[in-house]
Amino acid sequence: MTLYLSRLRLSRTASAKALDAILNPAEPGLRLDAHHRLLWAAFADSPDRRRDFLWREERGGEFLTLSARPPAPSDLFEAAEVKDFAPRLGTGDRLAFALRANATRDRKDVGRVDVVMDALHAVPKGTRAPERAALAQREGAAWLTRQGETTGFRLIGVEVGDYSVAALPGYRGKRMGQPQFGILDMTGTLEVTDPAAFLARLAQGFGRAKAFGCGLMLIRRAG
Repeated sequence: MTLYLSRLRLSRTASAKALDAILNPAEPGLRLDAHHRLLWAAFADSPDRRRDFLWREERGGEFLTLSARPPAPSDLFEAAEVKDFAPRLGTGDRLAFALRANATRDRKDVGRVDVVMDALHAVPKGTRAPERAALAQREGAAWLTRQGETTGFRLIGVEVGDYSVAALPGYRGKRMGQPQFGILDMTGTLEVTDPAAFLARLAQGFGRAKAFGCGLMLIRRAG
């Protein structure tokens, strides 16, 4: 299957700039929701289209996407920079990576839980803030190690640069099942153990919340 790696930048026209407060709100949950809708403008070519792309925000108004189709022209974006994504990988290749992921696991009698949130529940409330970064590092590394065991790579090292929690708009307040999720920003090095399995997972993405900017792993040759 042919894949395309694209860079999309918001249009700098006056009409697009007038929508900046709507397209780029400051609050994280609102921002993710706005960008989720925005990226569909480049890929939703029919009402019944299913999502077949991954995306992440690089910086304000700039996005990277990995998709089965090139993005369509849109008045909201400048002309996209598009290139084929077909890395030639072999067993033993070492790659540097960057991944923004919603990492989860299944817990008996509870269901799917965010790995960092779940670990924080065991920490007394008054001491969670100083423990948060260390738990994010530990749980993020453990989760990515498990991912590699089934998707064709061995984790060599990883650093969790940030862990944040986003709540989607329209679901404020204390209610069970509130759609909020944790986001880990990770960089590191891995070794490919099964090129076909690894490339297949790259196309599908890692973790959950892929509609909201998670799951796209960026890779380059290490060293």
